[in-house]
Amino acid sequence: MGKINSKDIRNIAIIGHSGAGKTSLAEAILFNGKSIDRLGKTADKNTVMDYDEQEMQRGISISLACAYTYWDDVKINIVDVPGFYDFEGEFESAMRAVGSAVLVADATGSIAVGAEKAIDYCLRRHIPLMIFVNGIDKENSNYVATVEAFREKYGKKISPTHLPILRDGKMKGYVSVISGKAFEFTQGGRNPIDVPENMVGDVELLKEALTESAAETSEELLDKYLSEGTLTNDEIVAGVRKGLTVGDTVPIMGGSATQNMGVINLMYEIVDLLPSPFERRPVLASDEKGDVLSVVCDESKAFSGQVFKTVADPFVGKLNMIRVFTGTLKSGMTVYNSTTGEKERINTIYVMKGKKQEVVDELVAGDIGAVNKLNNTNTVDTLCEESFKIKYYEIPFPAPVLTMKISAAKSGEEDKVFQGLNRLAEEDLTFKVEKDKDTGETVIRGQGETQLEVLCKKLKAKFGCEAVLGEPKVAFKETIKGKAEGEGKHKKQTGGAGQFGVVNIRFEPGASDGVFEFVDETVGGSVPKQFIPAVEKGLREAIQKGVLAGYPVVNLKCTLFDGKYHPVDSKEVAFVSAAKLAFEDALTRAQPVILEPVYSYKIIVPDNYTGDILGDMNKRRGRILGMEMVDGLQEISAEAPLIEMLKYATDLRSMTQGRGKFSSEFLCYEDVPYQAQEKIIADAKK
Repeated sequence: MGKINSKDIRNIAIIGHSGAGKTSLAEAILFNGKSIDRLGKTADKNTVMDYDEQEMQRGISISLACAYTYWDDVKINIVDVPGFYDFEGEFESAMRAVGSAVLVADATGSIAVGAEKAIDYCLRRHIPLMIFVNGIDKENSNYVATVEAFREKYGKKISPTHLPILRDGKMKGYVSVISGKAFEFTQGGRNPIDVPENMVGDVELLKEALTESAAETSEELLDKYLSEGTLTNDEIVAGVRKGLTVGDTVPIMGGSATQNMGVINLMYEIVDLLPSPFERRPVLASDEKGDVLSVVCDESKAFSGQVFKTVADPFVGKLNMIRVFTGTLKSGMTVYNSTTGEKERINTIYVMKGKKQEVVDELVAGDIGAVNKLNNTNTVDTLCEESFKIKYYEIPFPAPVLTMKISAAKSGEEDKVFQGLNRLAEEDLTFKVEKDKDTGETVIRGQGETQLEVLCKKLKAKFGCEAVLGEPKVAFKETIKGKAEGEGKHKKQTGGAGQFGVVNIRFEPGASDGVFEFVDETVGGSVPKQFIPAVEKGLREAIQKGVLAGYPVVNLKCTLFDGKYHPVDSKEVAFVSAAKLAFEDALTRAQPVILEPVYSYKIIVPDNYTGDILGDMNKRRGRILGMEMVDGLQEISAEAPLIEMLKYATDLRSMTQGRGKFSSEFLCYEDVPYQAQEKIIADAKK
């Protein structure tokens, strides 16, 4: 193909529930467009899009993958998107890169959770969407029931553009509602046939309904429809395109990706109905002053684009996948990274076919490609010409919801593990590795157990080191509720110079800074001034380990009111030790308690799961603060101890079949109930 124009590009994300056949559909599209010469299968681990070792082992996509083909002189850029919940960040990256989506749904007669969530996402954001009902060749498939399930859920938005030709309850072909032409599926294609006589009336009724929907998309079409009672096929297509572009129309069709049935039909619909980048909604950005801009795809403007995915490879180096929004990106250009303020030279530009990279001279506005050897550019960064300084809004990645301890499997490999994790963090911005300042553990925070396990496997495969995951410690603290006085006496005689120091200290809650307060109330030099700092030092060391379970003590006011010293044997070390002894003596009598971190939670679920969530939260010692409906979903506000919520990300998905999500934020420390406190003490002693 020669130089491509923006109007001749279609960027599509293939989305849906995990296991619905997204990768198989991408493979069939590439095969039909002659981008590949054989049809791979996920079961045979030889597809273009699933090339990572972990993807082949698990049989699911874990990272987005890009490829392209041509159909009817139009370039179709495909982004295959993981459907598993833990890889939601890949979904967000893909949706920034594309302008449209094809949802793959199983022909089971129902709507899978992943399909439901993906459709809701597209409808909320007015992203043009088509539905491909996959697996119509399977034994228990039911295309008609599946379409009805979507229509029951989403109403008139679902527009069957094809009427299925059924034999023995199976879809064997279709009649195009717009053109009135009939086709029978063949493996790898379709054959034209006459419209079955018993379907002529149904086709006319569906076309009338589709014509009405198309007419409602513009005043011009509506006027013609009202005056003439009909629209031409081209006008119906134009109306459907407009409805699809704003998210009011969702065409639905069927086929089998693995048998390559109905896929050619889908490809024609992608070309005919889905909008080009030129026709898509503006993308939000800001200029140098911070003013908001609505940027439309425009080849005539200066270059600007955004990195939506980074792949880090220890041998090949870093590859940045980029969507061009305006102008043209050319090899040899020097561009400005408006996110970092650095300049970058564009060396080689690629278009992708899975893991394979093909060199091209340029990428025009609307196109998707990749560049390598950029030193200071990562995912979400904006690249542009210096004459057109612009910054696209960041991709809204989900916040981490699961925390686990992480450590090197082998002693001495800690640096290697964490360097590897830092490289993987360039690929995936939905996890974080950090030192927990309260527990001292290194923890990894991410979207779910599967994501964290995959990261550990990638560490071994890419960087040759192993990491171990475990349950993180909870940062308990201790304090006192009462007041007590303690005496600490340190006396040591070793034949030479001795050590002597006595302190009397009053301990009570109410430190001025909420952690520790030291007050000197001694009179008459009972403790000489030069030893006062040693007493405070001893107490600061002592509060690192409380008397119940060894957790740090907070909100402690310590008042030194008396003591004794020896003119020869008293030394700083003696008063440090005496202070610690006074601490141990008094705190056991000052009503010590354990404090636990409590977090506030926003839990969003469909209304029919509310009862289960409330009951479960009560079992976790949680408090429900309120509920309200937000965008048709129930938002539950609650507070709960962190120790009870460590695996809540996994448990919530289980309770809601993946429909629920939550966010959390540290709230405060509260007393641990007696029964729970006994367990914490017992665990600490172990």
